[in-house]
Amino acid sequence: MKLNIAISIFVSLVCLSFTSEPFQEKELTVKCLVQTKKYAGEGAYIAISLVDEAGNYQKTLYVIGDEERWYDSLVNWYTSIGKDSDVDAISGATITPGDRSVIAFKIAQTYVDKGYSIQVESAVEHNKYYENELRIPLTTENLNGSHEGTGYLRYVRFIMH
Repeated sequence: MKLNIAISIFVSLVCLSFTSEPFQEKELTVKCLVQTKKYAGEGAYIAISLVDEAGNYQKTLYVIGDEERWYDSLVNWYTSIGKDSDVDAISGATITPGDRSVIAFKIAQTYVDKGYSIQVESAVEHNKYYENELRIPLTTENLNGSHEGTGYLRYVRFIMH
């Protein structure tokens, strides 16, 4: 009888320890190699965002280009975040024509394989804006692959950790 009570108390404490901890969403770290094409012009500004199935902005994952005065050239992203908003992601310097940059961002596991996509926009000062430089379905397979750009980007290669 005492053994059954002791086992019941032990099981209760173990269950309580699982339920008393706050739920922590698992985040994946995604490394990303961004390679630009050789084009005429200044360095490229690039916004990498999470979008839902309908293409609605959810979150900024990374911004390449550190001069905020040029952010409005990334029209869709800039409109989505609002001109008075602080950028909610890490940002780095522009990437010049023919150059490459390695970046990393975190994304919650709950978005992967659930219909979300990674939207990549690019713009170059006094040149064309590419709203849909890339839209990559956010799948486990795509987070470990290379994707060709349609504008200033030669490709983007993801490696998930």
